[in-house]
Amino acid sequence: MSLVTRFAPSPTGYLHVGGARTALYSWLYAKKFGGTFILRIEDTDLERSNQASVDAILEGMQWLGLAHDDGPYYQTQRFDLYKEVVAQLLAEGKAYKCFCTMEEVDAMREAQMAAGLKPKYNGMWRDRTDHPQDKPYVIRFKNPQDGVVVIDDMIKGRIEIANAELDDLIIARSDGTPTYNLTVVVDDWKMGVTHVIRGDDHINNTPRQMNILAALGADIPKYAHVPMILGDDGKRLSKRHGAVSVMQYRDNGFLPEALLNYLVRLGWSHGDQEIFSKADLIELFDLTGCNRAPSAFNTDKLIWLNQHYMKTLPAEQVAAQLAWHVTEQKLDISQGPALTELIAVQAERVKTLKELVEVSRYFYEDFTDFEENAAKKHLRPVAAEPLALVQQKLAELADWQPEPIHAAINAAAEQLGLGMGKVGMPLRVAVTGGGNSPALDHTLALLGKTRSLARIAKALDFIAERAAASE
Repeated sequence: MSLVTRFAPSPTGYLHVGGARTALYSWLYAKKFGGTFILRIEDTDLERSNQASVDAILEGMQWLGLAHDDGPYYQTQRFDLYKEVVAQLLAEGKAYKCFCTMEEVDAMREAQMAAGLKPKYNGMWRDRTDHPQDKPYVIRFKNPQDGVVVIDDMIKGRIEIANAELDDLIIARSDGTPTYNLTVVVDDWKMGVTHVIRGDDHINNTPRQMNILAALGADIPKYAHVPMILGDDGKRLSKRHGAVSVMQYRDNGFLPEALLNYLVRLGWSHGDQEIFSKADLIELFDLTGCNRAPSAFNTDKLIWLNQHYMKTLPAEQVAAQLAWHVTEQKLDISQGPALTELIAVQAERVKTLKELVEVSRYFYEDFTDFEENAAKKHLRPVAAEPLALVQQKLAELADWQPEPIHAAINAAAEQLGLGMGKVGMPLRVAVTGGGNSPALDHTLALLGKTRSLARIAKALDFIAERAAASE
């Protein structure tokens, strides 16, 4: 039998990093064993589900490169199937109509708590046939009353739950719409899901779902419940810890390869290995390597991975992601170096793609003013002579490449008997507008001869004006 996994988010918000990790584990497990990965949108919460959230989930999955093999399926398009299954369970005596009002159920549970008992529906309509006419009702699953449900969890190990602890859960509301536990069961059954990998907040649902599957005569999948992700303060990861949306990490300048590598290690390990390509993960990933305890999110570690991938991935691959940020920050790159060339000189100097664009504007746009502190320190009258000599030597170059540019700058420093700092820093401020840039020879090469010489001339004018103002 072919292995089938699924990722089944509810479209009530963005794709959370916890959901992304679950999707990644499910995707990897299917790929490892040549199986099928299904995407299912569980949109039965009609009040909270919305198309914007569906789009955010699909966009997040696409950005991460977690392509589904089947789907996406939408539960709202499968209501007829759910109604058929509910009718089947009713006809077979495995479900029943419950006419209790919400007030009656609340009173029932309050009385149980007052008596020190676990609050749950007491099954008062389980075997009754005196059904009132024209009174609303829900449909409840007739859960077994004795025995235990055994979950051989692939991460947490053996879990046993006594059926006596479970009540007869509602599988169809009074308006006929199916509930979560019913739709999940039917979909997993009909889609042939063999392995359910999901967050451990679903452990309480699992015995209920297994009982419904057994009542339907369906094969029961293997379950793997992944521990939650915590913030660095030990509390469940949320907005207060910073970005939790997958696409927010894209917006903040992270590469999908970095986020995937980080998420897979957030609860799974393979020895001491830290860096994993997708091919590595497909070969090495196994649920037995997953931790049973929650993992804490560490943004510094993610930043370290992002810098690693910016420096080591093919420049073309990084440039494809960088292009989005160029557009987002409205940087016109029609005149200036190719993005691949920019990455070669800037990737080691920044933490994110967003920052890379922010610090690279001078390669494409002429600046109006020099940074005040940099100009005050380095564009002084004493810098006029070395700048003018560098300008002359650069203007004489026929081959505008890093090596001859480097030689020209050195020659100017030697001719004046100055240290490189006395020549290099004024030149850096002149051509970039500030005091930070990659190596000057590469910076000038990428800026181009015409733009570089024009900016040196601008700096010389600035120095002259400054000298005249001080007289």
